[in-house]
Amino acid sequence: MTETILKIDGMMCGMCENHVCDTIRNQFTVKKVSASHTKGIATIISPEPLDEEALRKAIAETGYELKNVESKPYEKRGLFHR
Repeated sequence: MTETILKIDGMMCGMCENHVCDTIRNQFTVKKVSASHTKGIATIISPEPLDEEALRKAIAETGYELKNVESKPYEKRGLFHR
């Protein structure tokens, strides 16, 4: 499993978050995706690493700007993690 964090510029509200999440869900194989317009990020949990160029293209097509992509192995944390 891979966790990918996208720094996205241009999200202003909850509808923007939904637009980004729906685009990612429709174009990539993901387990979970969430976005926050206040933090300016989208977090993706996927079975395999995602293609950064394809992510950049998909986000650009929504009208937002993808500033940074960070991928790392996903570690599921328990309820009382530290």
